[in-house]
Amino acid sequence: MYCPFCNSENTRVVDSRVANDGTSIRRRRECESCEKRFSTNEELEILDLMVIKRDGSRQAYSSEKVINGLKRALEKRLHDKADFRSLVNTIERDIQRNATNEITTEKIGEIVLHGLKNFDPVAYIRFASVYRSFEDVQSFKEELDKLK
Repeated sequence: MYCPFCNSENTRVVDSRVANDGTSIRRRRECESCEKRFSTNEELEILDLMVIKRDGSRQAYSSEKVINGLKRALEKRLHDKADFRSLVNTIERDIQRNATNEITTEKIGEIVLHGLKNFDPVAYIRFASVYRSFEDVQSFKEELDKLK
């Protein structure tokens, strides 16, 4: 780890703590050259997971796609940055639990919907309306009724 102040490679970990959500570690570090302290966060990263798209093609999993979808669904909704990060971590943990080497976009969508349902019902409906491609008002109403 390079020091952000003097760019030295010689840093040491002074303290490590597991974050509240249990999916990341916060480390307090000290530079041995300039003796300044700084913190780093280590988070879970999903590796070697292929996503099977609706057309049958495959591509590497990208957490950015999940994050961008969540941000669109939560646009103009009040939520805390830490709560959002916790939501992303929960969803990614569930994706890892449900996948071996491959997972379908449908399964990812269902996992995201499950996470949003508890986090923000309005964002859930927004995401569901795009993900499930409601054809008419009746199918949209049925989804709303499930929330009650």
